[in-house]
Amino acid sequence: MVHKWKITIPELTGNEERSAYVYLPDSYEADPETRYPVLYMFDGHNVFFDSDATYGKSWGMKEYLDRTETQIIVAAVECNHSPDHGRLKEYAPFSFRDSQCGSITGMGHLTMEWMVHTFKPEIDRKFRTLPDRSNTFIGGSSMGGLMSLYAVTQYNHVFSRAAALSPSIWTAPVKLEQMIRRVRIRPDTVVYLDYGAKEMNQRPGIRKSLETIAAVLLEKNILLTGRIIPGGTHCEASWERQIPFFMSTLLYRE
Repeated sequence: MVHKWKITIPELTGNEERSAYVYLPDSYEADPETRYPVLYMFDGHNVFFDSDATYGKSWGMKEYLDRTETQIIVAAVECNHSPDHGRLKEYAPFSFRDSQCGSITGMGHLTMEWMVHTFKPEIDRKFRTLPDRSNTFIGGSSMGGLMSLYAVTQYNHVFSRAAALSPSIWTAPVKLEQMIRRVRIRPDTVVYLDYGAKEMNQRPGIRKSLETIAAVLLEKNILLTGRIIPGGTHCEASWERQIPFFMSTLLYRE
């Protein structure tokens, strides 16, 4: 089942409401003693329902999790839809300049501070979670994929594993590399990183940036799964097809 309710993020958008979503496995009601790991996801409106998705196609996470009986809670928050590049600003760990968008002031730090200090405690309070680091994951695509890389490295004391699909590392590749080199990251950290072959062809230089970030992650002894998706594109339908791969990485146990 998926619970949906309205929240505000005063630090970012004042009293403006947006939707929050929480997926609970079918076993949640049947076994009231069980606690579950949590996957936090960006762009929550695109995660579960086609009717909420920006382009009319969601990831279909509920269907996959129900079908596979995956024992996990998924908590996701809608992005900022402000026409003034609200989503880019909230999901940008670093300020950057783009020929199409102009100058973007990165507010990713504020977004993560809210997620770590407000949203996660609320989820842990309302639902039967396993709140410790080893059972707390984060994931997203595009700018959400970039934020997932930022979160699992900069907030490594909170998140032990991350899924970064088609991450927008092009926005500030040098700053991201420098940040990863600088922070202390635990050796049990797991990262799933992918990029679509077709979308890669459409963004010159991204292959080199991916190689650099992957190399830095490996230098930090992160357990890395990297994939170039045959025919992969920059859309929810393509990311939906990657769910079995990144979920297997996030939930892999020895």
